[in-house]
Amino acid sequence: MTVIETERLILRKMDFRDEDNLMKIFSDPIAMRFYPSTKTREDAKKWIQWNLNNYEKHSAGLWICEFKENGDFVGMCGIVPQIVDEQHEMEIGYLLVREHWGKGLATEAAKASRDFGFNVLKLNRLISMIYKLNTPSIRVAERVGMTFDKETLIRGRETLVYSIEKSV
Repeated sequence: MTVIETERLILRKMDFRDEDNLMKIFSDPIAMRFYPSTKTREDAKKWIQWNLNNYEKHSAGLWICEFKENGDFVGMCGIVPQIVDEQHEMEIGYLLVREHWGKGLATEAAKASRDFGFNVLKLNRLISMIYKLNTPSIRVAERVGMTFDKETLIRGRETLVYSIEKSV
């Protein structure tokens, strides 16, 4: 089910048929270098279930990103709930298959997710939590209009929090 359409992408809800696609990212040590580790198929199933729960509870989650023209899997992007320094936040997250890095697709999907968060979900603030050394993700957050908010520890890792407020 399509949630968002952009110039080049369709963002749709993920389901258990997406396990193989997710493994294209989760099993790639380079794509996962800013995560604590790669993920197993069992982790992928838990990830899908977490997103299904988020769709139900928050009307958002990470969505599967596919090319409009041919349906090829690009990655995932969307809005997920997080707790940062004991505060409930909604985060724009993005994770793409390595072969699609550097094409502006993460920015395109993240901008669409930002607009969905502000216009559909009526959120006033969105964040992105980025591992301190993940310069490409920092650039995506900045292109979406986010600015550096603070540095904090998330699960014991130095994490930068970028944020954007809905303009009135």
